[in-house]
Amino acid sequence: MTRDQMTDPDSRTDNQATDGGQESLASNDLEGSDPTTEPLVDSSIDVGDSTGPSGDEGESRTVIGSRDLDVFYDDVQALQSVDIEIPAEQVTAIIGPSGCGKSTFLRCINRMNDLVDAARVEGELRFEGKNVYDDDVDPVVLRRKIGMVFQSPNPFPKSIYDNVTYGLDVQGVDGDYDEIVENALRRAALWDEVKDQLDSSGLDLSGGQQQRLCIARAIAPDPDVILMDEPASALDPVATSKIEDLIEDLAEEYTVVIVTHNMQQAARISDKTAVFLTGGELVEFDDTEKIFENPEHDRVEDYITGKFG
Repeated sequence: MTRDQMTDPDSRTDNQATDGGQESLASNDLEGSDPTTEPLVDSSIDVGDSTGPSGDEGESRTVIGSRDLDVFYDDVQALQSVDIEIPAEQVTAIIGPSGCGKSTFLRCINRMNDLVDAARVEGELRFEGKNVYDDDVDPVVLRRKIGMVFQSPNPFPKSIYDNVTYGLDVQGVDGDYDEIVENALRRAALWDEVKDQLDSSGLDLSGGQQQRLCIARAIAPDPDVILMDEPASALDPVATSKIEDLIEDLAEEYTVVIVTHNMQQAARISDKTAVFLTGGELVEFDDTEKIFENPEHDRVEDYITGKFG
C-alpha cells in the first residue's frame, strides 16, 4: 500500500512539586525534549540479546524487575529499596500520593531519568533479565523496546503521518512506513478517524485524539512494554474512557505500566497494582482486586479509603 492510497478526571500535581521537588524538572525536561539525543548514543548493546527469567508456559513471566532500587535527586531520596516483579502482557497500575516516587520509578524503567542531571540511580532494574543500568546498555535501543506516553498529549508540530514515523526515523527502523503507520494508528484506535487526513497537523486533533496519536507513536517501533504517566489526566471523561478501553486492548500484545492518581481507574483497568507511599517506599504490590478489597497493610487501606493522601 502506498502513502497516496492510505490518504484515498483526574488532577495531576506530580509535575508541580513532587519527588523531592525534582519531578517538575524531570517532567519538563522529558516532555519537551527528544529522548534519543546524542549524549545517550555512546554505548551499544541490544538488550534483547539477554536471556530473561524463565517461567512455566501459560504462567505470567516477569518482564521488568527491580532489586534494592534507590533514586536520588541530589541529596533527596525519591525511591527507597524498591523490589518489584512486573508480569508480561498485563496492566500494572502504580498509585500513591503526590511526591511518592511513582513517576520517578516509571522513568527508571527506560532510563528517562538519565536526562535529569540531578538524578542518581542505585540498585538494579532488569528488563528481560538484563540490568538496564549496565554500562553496555544503549538507552536508545532500550527505549525502542520500552515506549512511553506522557501525561499531557505532546504531538510534534508535524503531520499525523510524520508524528507516527518520527521515532522510526530517529532510531533507524527499517520497514514499510505506510504499513507501520496504519498498523500503529489501528492499534491506537485512531485510524478510522484520521486515515483521510494523514498530511494534516497532529496539533489539529482533539486532546483525546492527540493522546492516541502519541500512543501510536510509542507503539510504532513495536516495543515490548508501554509506560504511561497519567495518560488520561488531562482529558475529558469521554476521551478518558476511550484511553482506558485502548489500554485494555493493548495489554493483549504489550506489557503496560501506568501511573495514575485515579484509584477508580486503576481498579477498572489493571491486573496488578503497586502502592507507593510517602518517602518513595513501595508498600504493597499484588493483584488489583486484593489491593482494593483486602490490602495487607494498614497504610495502604488508609490511603485507598481516603484517610490520607
